[in-house]
Amino acid sequence: MADTLHRLKAAVADRYAVERELGEGGMATVYLADDLRHDRKVAIKVLKPELASAIGPERFAREIKITARLQHTNILPLIDSGEADGFLYYVMPFVEGESLRDRLARETQLPLDDVLAISDQVASALQYAHDHDIVHRDIKPDNIMLSGDQVIVADFGIARAISSVGEQKLTETGLAIGTVTYMSPEQATGMRELDGRSDQYALGCMVYEMLAGQPPFTGPNVQSVVSQHLTAEPASVTLMRPATPPGAVAAVARALAKTPIDRFKTINEFAKALRIEGPVVVQGISWKRGATIAAAVAVLGVGGVVVGRNVSGAGASAEPVMVVLATPVIVRGDSTLGPVVRAALERAMLESDQVRIMTLYEMQMIFRAMERDPGAVIDDTTALEI
Repeated sequence: MADTLHRLKAAVADRYAVERELGEGGMATVYLADDLRHDRKVAIKVLKPELASAIGPERFAREIKITARLQHTNILPLIDSGEADGFLYYVMPFVEGESLRDRLARETQLPLDDVLAISDQVASALQYAHDHDIVHRDIKPDNIMLSGDQVIVADFGIARAISSVGEQKLTETGLAIGTVTYMSPEQATGMRELDGRSDQYALGCMVYEMLAGQPPFTGPNVQSVVSQHLTAEPASVTLMRPATPPGAVAAVARALAKTPIDRFKTINEFAKALRIEGPVVVQGISWKRGATIAAAVAVLGVGGVVVGRNVSGAGASAEPVMVVLATPVIVRGDSTLGPVVRAALERAMLESDQVRIMTLYEMQMIFRAMERDPGAVIDDTTALEI
């Protein structure tokens, strides 16, 4: 490491005075430096040797010119790039402030207004990039800078170059392209042609974390997390954050759909959907806060298993009813309504002292404890056993 720093200092000494390493990721290492010509602090990002070799200096120079044209108030600009002593690097302004990762480490969960404000600005930056055929590929809290009220998306530098080489080829070199905690299923499987819906999935993971205080999927190793991205459904945000508006819960659920076609068409649509409030209407059945538990059970019965007594009307017991949300409600012709209804029901029932909700995730944990197949269908008999 010391040798690399010494070599880099010598290689760029005519333009930059490199001070120290700021951090290291799967694709590059970042250094703090002084821009000698303009007397300002900058961050120099140096590609890992394996990545530099896979991309090559010509492709790097060609593709980074396109990325450097991105001019948006919420995108950290590229101010220089080059090759020196075998290093491929690009230069960005050094941002005073903190990253979203720093804030989450301090606060865990963020106020809803802050979540929406951050999401709006990140989505605006990404929509602009997507309109210019650039997919970020590594949206995560570490790449979101907070400077006062401004949110800045960093690290667009080599997005185009990665796209031109192909992620599968780069993965074969042993490089980790992207961050597994926020990686879309299609990126995790090495799909070559990614579009803006992959970034949308990553932003959905990030919004989930800002609300819930944890990412949608965690595990003891990379393989475990990737497997969950591909096959598992995340626990509802309302389990960790009951007051989350149903519209926001439903929007996150849709952004985290396994198949890109089931997500929002654009990332701006996702950001707008996070702000939708009011009752949810499905085929003439509306759900509002304050609706009776009997109505909730009636709607839930369309696509789930309900266990317990009727708790409405005279003589209702004070003992909670257990409601098993075994499967999301699916309305023919619109796959997005299932998460909407589920979110609305979960929020309203969580606010009631008469209902105990058991999500699909909890069911899977119980099945494992019972030494049963977690993927088994939950019918009436099985629900009663549980």
